[in-house]
Amino acid sequence: MLKFALLGFLAYRPMTGYDLKQTMDSSTANFWHAELSQIYITLKKLHTEGLVSSVAVEQDSRPDRRVYTITEEGISDLRRWLRTPDTEIHPSKEPFLLKLFFSAPVEKEFLLTQLRIQRDLHQSLVDAYRSQTAAIIATAVASAPHLQRDALLWEATRRAGEVIDEAIVSWLDETIERVRQDF
Repeated sequence: MLKFALLGFLAYRPMTGYDLKQTMDSSTANFWHAELSQIYITLKKLHTEGLVSSVAVEQDSRPDRRVYTITEEGISDLRRWLRTPDTEIHPSKEPFLLKLFFSAPVEKEFLLTQLRIQRDLHQSLVDAYRSQTAAIIATAVASAPHLQRDALLWEATRRAGEVIDEAIVSWLDETIERVRQDF
C-alpha cells in the first residue's frame, strides 16, 4: 500500500523522500503512515520497476537531493489500483483494545487512568481534525484551486477520522462509567 501512497503524492508534484514523509505526516498519517526508511526503500523499488524516475539535485554544503517524479507507467499503475474495488474490510490491530481485553487483573484506578488517557488522546485527535487538518485542506485549495476535486475527497477522509474518533471518545466515556460503577 505504501507504493500507492507514494505514487498518489507524486501524481501531485515531484518530491524528495523527505518531502513525501512531510506530506504524509500532514495529510494521511492518521490512517496511513510510514517511516522515512520505508519511504526510501519503496522509492528505490518504484524506480527499479519504472514507476518513478529520479534526478539528483545539487545543494550547497549539503548532499545532493534526489527528486522523484511519477512516470506514465506509474500513473497507469496508480489509476489501475484506484479503479480496483475494495471488496473486503481490512482488519486493523489496536494494541489498546488487546490490552483492555486482558485487563481484568488490573486495579480499578489504574484501568480508569488508562481509559482516561486514551479518551484524552482521541479527543485531541478530534480537535486536530476540526482545526489543523481542516485548515491544511483549506490552505491547499486556496493556493491551488485546481485541487478542488481532490480537496472534496481529502475532506471526506478528514471527516471519517473525526467521526471515528468521536465514536471512540463516546465509547471510552461509556466504558469509563461502566468500569467506575461495576468493576
